[in-house]
Amino acid sequence: MSRVFEVDPERLEEAGVAVRAAARAVAEGAVVVFPTETVYGMAARPDLSSATRRLFAVKRRPAALNLPVLVSDPAAGWRLGVATPEARRLADRYWPGPLTLVLRRTRASSRWDLGEHTGSVAVRVPAHAVARRLLVATGPLAATSANPSGAPPIEDPEALVETFGDDVAVFLVLAPGAARPSGIASTVVDLTGDEALVTRKGTIEAPPR
Repeated sequence: MSRVFEVDPERLEEAGVAVRAAARAVAEGAVVVFPTETVYGMAARPDLSSATRRLFAVKRRPAALNLPVLVSDPAAGWRLGVATPEARRLADRYWPGPLTLVLRRTRASSRWDLGEHTGSVAVRVPAHAVARRLLVATGPLAATSANPSGAPPIEDPEALVETFGDDVAVFLVLAPGAARPSGIASTVVDLTGDEALVTRKGTIEAPPR
């Protein structure tokens, strides 16, 4: 049965029980939901194929759309994706924040089952305090927006629980009065080619040169 916890990024000292419950669920291969500064996310262990396949199934996401990975800090990101000079420049300017960088995989992430595209990994350091606290506890998370594939992001906590039910082990939802996610997805920049390519526009219009 799912567990639902209300959390407030301004009162993180009270979120310990909730974060530990979510971290235990992740360790066991389950799917969890939590807030980020952009939208609510749903996530699972990236290094466990059964967990990422469960996340694909709960989301109803096609395998052609690889799962991004959230990390707690840039150093964790560089362990998973190749830190080119352009990647470091963009990360220095925008991380933590709503920028996802698509990088060539390192050996550490080379065998992760994140979808059909096995040569690259999309990495982001979120700015939301609850998300960062969870990532410190779990390590990297394969994550995607908390909505059925093709549907708009779900902003209402009750709707999240109603939509996903027991397919999600733990819901971390924002307490009444806490600032809500912006509802705007992160900007995605592909750095696997010769030039940086913006593949999705979000809060950040475009990386400056």
